[in-house]
Amino acid sequence: MFASSRMASAIVSILTALAVGALAGCAQPGTRAPSEPQAKASSFKLQATAFKPGSDLPRKFTCEGANASPALDWSEPPASTQSFALIVDDPDAPARTWVHWVVYDLPSSTRQLPEGVPQADDLPDGGRQGVNDFGKPGYGGPCPPPGKPHRYFFKLYALDKRLDLGAGATKKAVEQAMKGHILARTELVGRYGR
Repeated sequence: MFASSRMASAIVSILTALAVGALAGCAQPGTRAPSEPQAKASSFKLQATAFKPGSDLPRKFTCEGANASPALDWSEPPASTQSFALIVDDPDAPARTWVHWVVYDLPSSTRQLPEGVPQADDLPDGGRQGVNDFGKPGYGGPCPPPGKPHRYFFKLYALDKRLDLGAGATKKAVEQAMKGHILARTELVGRYGR
C-alpha cells in the first residue's frame, strides 16, 4: 500500500511538472522566447521584365534569336551587402549542368542589369563577367537540343565582400570564392525548348 501510494504521488508530481512545462511553452500569439531569434521574411527578390517565373524565355534571349541577355532587376538585399554575383545555368543539359552566364563583383548599389549586356570581361559599373560554357565572357543564351524544354536558373547572391577574382572566372571559381560569404540568395527560373 505504501509503495503504491509513493508511486501514485510520483506520477502526480511528474504529470504536474509536465503540465507546468506545457503551459510555460504556450506563449501568447506574437510573443517569443528571449533566446529565440526574430525571424525575418526575405524581401530579396529577382525578376525579369521579359518573362514570368517558370514561363518560357522569349526567343530573342536564345541562340535562335539575338542571343541577348534579358533585363533583370532585384529588390533590397541585406544591409551589409558588399557585392552581388549572378550565375545562370541549365541543369537539364544532356551531359552536365551547362553554364550560360557568370557575373560577379557587381557593386552593392546595383539593382538591375539592362537587356543586352555586352559580352566583355568588365562592366561599366565595375562588375565583371566570367566565362560561360560556350567559352566566351558574358551571356550565352539557351540553345538546347530538340526535345523537352530545359530549365534556366538565374541565381543572384548578395555577398558580404567583393570576390576580387581576375577576369574570366568560371562558375566553379565564383562558387568557391562565395563560400561563407552569402548573405542572401534569390532565383528566377525560365524555360526554353526547341
